[in-house]
Amino acid sequence: MNSRISLDDATELTRTGDIWLFRGDSAADRAIRLTTNSPVNHVGMAIVVEDLPPLMWHAELGRSLPDVWTGTHHRGVQLHELRDAVLVWGRKYGQRAWLRQLDHPVTRAMEDAVLKTVARLDGTPFPSTARLASRWVRGRVPAIRKGARELELESAYCAEVVAVTYEAMGLLHGRPLNWYDPGRFWSGDELELAHGARLGEEIAVDLPDS
Repeated sequence: MNSRISLDDATELTRTGDIWLFRGDSAADRAIRLTTNSPVNHVGMAIVVEDLPPLMWHAELGRSLPDVWTGTHHRGVQLHELRDAVLVWGRKYGQRAWLRQLDHPVTRAMEDAVLKTVARLDGTPFPSTARLASRWVRGRVPAIRKGARELELESAYCAEVVAVTYEAMGLLHGRPLNWYDPGRFWSGDELELAHGARLGEEIAVDLPDS
């Protein structure tokens, strides 16, 4: 497959579980990459079910687009029409975009798990940059006390949203959610997925001129 693809072709091609990655050059983008030691500053997951248009499941500070799940504009964890979301991230936020395709069949049970996760997490607030950094650090320090992980997140950022959704699909396990940052979903990190699943190489996505 070509290493570059148009947004329209990528939107047509993408399926549930595919990963979308973004990198920008603003101060906020650089701060996220610095605090998480990541080559990219944003990650989302495609959801493509039944006759709905392809959707983007992610968390962001902005509220430029209506959330498909609630029909409202809000910050935090959101479900957007995918093409519109990529255009906002490209044109408004100045981000480059890449698609990584999930090489694994997505069953009806996995789709149901995704939708239950959307119902549970949609609208969860986005943490501040300082809290994001502290969460990421805590995710790499051994826990003092062992116990069940709390999946009902008080606040979530984009990589945690994707990670908890992948866990619900049965594709990830064994790590605390705050171990994940956007760069964990970049190919250089060699993220280990369950049941023989894998993510393809990054495909750069070109936006239309207008």
